Amino acid sequence: MRHAKRCALCGKPSALVSAALATCVACLRTHPTDSLPLAHQAHVAARRKFGLPPTSPVTPGGVQCRLCARECLIGAGERGYCGLRTVGEGRLVHWAGIPARGLLHWYRDALPTNCVADWVCPGSRQFGRHNLAVFYASCTLDCLFCQNWTFREVSPHAAETTSARELAEVANAQTFCVCFFGGDPASQMTHALAAGSQLARQGVVVCWETAGTSNPRLLDRAVELSLSSVGCIKFDLKAGDENLHIALTGASNRQTLENFARAARRFNERPQAPLVIASTLLVPGYVDAEEVGRIAHFIAGINPAIPYSLLGFAPHFFMSDLPRTSLRHAREAEEAARAAGLTNVHIGNRHLLGHDY
Repeated sequence: MRHAKRCALCGKPSALVSAALATCVACLRTHPTDSLPLAHQAHVAARRKFGLPPTSPVTPGGVQCRLCARECLIGAGERGYCGLRTVGEGRLVHWAGIPARGLLHWYRDALPTNCVADWVCPGSRQFGRHNLAVFYASCTLDCLFCQNWTFREVSPHAAETTSARELAEVANAQTFCVCFFGGDPASQMTHALAAGSQLARQGVVVCWETAGTSNPRLLDRAVELSLSSVGCIKFDLKAGDENLHIALTGASNRQTLENFARAARRFNERPQAPLVIASTLLVPGYVDAEEVGRIAHFIAGINPAIPYSLLGFAPHFFMSDLPRTSLRHAREAEEAARAAGLTNVHIGNRHLLGHDY
């Protein structure tokens, strides 16, 4: 067991309190007025470490970006929250994230792979073929537990970019599917949609892994691509409680939940393979069985057959002082998800599970 820390508000000792947040999950849920300012300090530190704007700009008279839920109002000399956009001559300037320029790297991932949806995905049976994994080096959230945080080190105005056409052209006869992830594709959706459309015409299955913060109209286009190509959209639902979500990610989960519901209402349009899959990272001390039950209740209220994967946490980024998710935690979370009404619940990343708590 790791060294016990104390919650800055209630004073209770626990090894499951992260120094970055300073407070326990109970205080985050019940005393947001006192706990969220402490979490905000952690997000400011995490953003400044990589030269990113600490908050979404809301400059009066600025130019608004509507590509994601943040809807930054960017003034002269400022950057949007994702770091990809600024303003010049009264209009948005896109350093990346448009069809001509995507800030990303890609690789061929042999199938079957450790896809979030591997237990329900047709790709898991495509031995000898590969997934075109497209990792976007930008995000619309600031998860303090980020498992892929190194994308923040990529400079949007200095790094080499890849056009949507160039990306689509790397597919070959062995490319079964493409998955747009990151980071997150939300801040580069016009690039991903352009590449995905071309890949779908080539017979490639189009999938997404996202926190669900994109503009709803762009999400609709992503849904159509996945429906027609027999792909899926994997939503990472990080928390159900809004205050906890703000503490962990630096943003509300309202648009995420609305977008999830928007896509999930079409779940039954294609019964042969699931269109929408949900997942949640089991962050020790914060995303507990209670939180999973809250998320699962929301999902079940839309469709209880939607697959739900519970993922093991490994210490990373600003929450590296927490232990790995315990096996007990994962089992309690699975029970909570099933009790909430979900019929297809899966524990993923089992190799990461430990016994520290």
